[in-house]
Amino acid sequence: MTKLAEQKQLARKAGFARRKLAHQANGAGIAAAAHLMQWGKSRPFSIVAGYMPIRTEIDVLHAMRILHLRGVSLCVPVIIGPGQPLKFRQWTPDCPMETGPFGASVPVSGDWLLPDLVLCPLVAFDDHGHRLGYGGGFYDRSLAEIRGQKPVTALGYAYAAQHTASLPNEPTDQPLDGMVTENGVQIFR
Repeated sequence: MTKLAEQKQLARKAGFARRKLAHQANGAGIAAAAHLMQWGKSRPFSIVAGYMPIRTEIDVLHAMRILHLRGVSLCVPVIIGPGQPLKFRQWTPDCPMETGPFGASVPVSGDWLLPDLVLCPLVAFDDHGHRLGYGGGFYDRSLAEIRGQKPVTALGYAYAAQHTASLPNEPTDQPLDGMVTENGVQIFR
């Protein structure tokens, strides 16, 4: 294991522990959604990628339901295979779902969409827009691919407790444009 991989593994372990503690509090997902809606009032995003929360991830479904009611097209990530970017399939609150890889629900059918706003789940984040995920690189490959095709805003969506001063990163890690937590929206770039 390289030194960088070791540093990421330690940071991931600490991030999971902080996220687990934060997950026990109620209302964080609703507060984060309110901040996202306020921030997004003046931004014309037409296709937003959310996610189906697993384990102790902050609940983004409240925000997704509000966006749906506002007429925004929504999609969620689908893992196509190891080492590949995610594809984003259209989602509505009542669409049929099935269990996908890693236990996340995915739509059974629907159009493949290219989002202009991606809400990214994560394990930890820092003040420089670095994000630490589960280690598969899916969001990094996906953001790189989308950024090569069109402008996209990538916002981390997490508990404020998942913040850390600094995270190890490498050239393939895609930076976030900002963070949404129960405490507000922070823009990095």
